[in-house]
Amino acid sequence: MESRLKVLGHPLHPMLVMFPVALLATAVLFDVVDIVGGPDFLGEVAYWNLTVGLVGGLLAAAAGMVDLLAIPTGTRAKRVALTHAAANVALILLFAAVWAVRLNADSRAAGGALVAIEIVALAILGVSAWLGGELVDRLGVGVDRDADLDAPSSLRPSANPSE
Repeated sequence: MESRLKVLGHPLHPMLVMFPVALLATAVLFDVVDIVGGPDFLGEVAYWNLTVGLVGGLLAAAAGMVDLLAIPTGTRAKRVALTHAAANVALILLFAAVWAVRLNADSRAAGGALVAIEIVALAILGVSAWLGGELVDRLGVGVDRDADLDAPSSLRPSANPSE
C-alpha cells in the first residue's frame, strides 16, 4: 500500500518520525545522567528535547493518521497500525505529563519519579518503533507499488499520466 502523504516522492510519516524518536530518547538519557550526578544543565537540555520531541511527535502523528485511515479494514496491517497508533498516543501522553510537571517547576530537571515515567514511555516507544517497522518491512505499508531494486528515481515523472 503506497503512502498517501509524500514529499518529493517519499512518504512523509517516516521522515517526521526520526526526530521525535531521537529527541525523546535523548531527553531520557540526559535526565538519567542528570539524576546520577551529571552536569546541572542536562536537566534543562532534556526538558527542551522533550518539548521539541513532543511537537515533532504530534506532526508525525498527523502524517501517520493519513496513512492509517487508508489501510483497508480487516487486514493484519490495520490491526498492527492501530496498535502502533495506540502505543504512540500512550507514549505522547506520558511524555506530555512529564513535560507539564516540569513546565512551571523551579528547576526543569526531572526527579526519580518523572524519569521512571520517561523510561516506561521510552519502552513503549521501542515497541511502537518495532510495530512501525513491521508495517513497512513486512506488510508493505507506505511502500511504492513499483518498488524494486532497479526502480527509477522517485523524482522522475511517472509514466502513468493519472498519477
